[in-house]
Amino acid sequence: MNLNELREQDLYDNPTPRVPVCLVLDTSGSMMGEPIDELNKGVALFFKSIKDDPIAKYAAEISIINFGGAIANKVLDFTTVEKQKVPTLEAHGLTPMGSAITMALDILERRKEEYSEAGVEYFQPWLVIMTDGIPTDSIEEVIQRTVKLVNNRKLTVFPIGIGDEADMDILSKFSPGNAPAKLKDLDFTALFEWLSQSVIDTSKSMAGESINLKDPSTWMELDL
Repeated sequence: MNLNELREQDLYDNPTPRVPVCLVLDTSGSMMGEPIDELNKGVALFFKSIKDDPIAKYAAEISIINFGGAIANKVLDFTTVEKQKVPTLEAHGLTPMGSAITMALDILERRKEEYSEAGVEYFQPWLVIMTDGIPTDSIEEVIQRTVKLVNNRKLTVFPIGIGDEADMDILSKFSPGNAPAKLKDLDFTALFEWLSQSVIDTSKSMAGESINLKDPSTWMELDL
């Protein structure tokens, strides 16, 4: 079986309701050095925490889109974390955030269709956007598309700024009613601990049930 066939077969072998999470991560040149190192540590912790949970490891499906260089890149496609290998991200190039979010929405829609075809329930998808700068491509169309999904309760967006150069005004446009957060002191470890616990809590709830997320003050600047 190829990778796509394995992904499809997993939906029939494992009927656990899914928690789809797409990480859209800035890996542009400005993330070189400590930022990309800390991001990689956080991503590795995120996967380990979910794999260590007896329910979440069958429920959580993670996709990673990174944007650095001239184009966005699909690093990981959706499938359960127990079948995934943690990637090592490298920083270089520009910040094509618009194309990255477009790609993320496309694969989210495709995966939702696959859930429906297989009769697998799923929670509202999460889109986690992290950036330390300003997009170098067009974002107007994808902002409209994202906002429509959010307003129709088809998507939850977590926009997160990294460092002082992140454009929080642009990030805010992707998530009406949910202000963007700013990462405190490059503490990706605390951020991904919070995110993994939120995914774990969601995996143990009922589809459609309201989830109270953990306090984000461990990783979020509070004086924006």
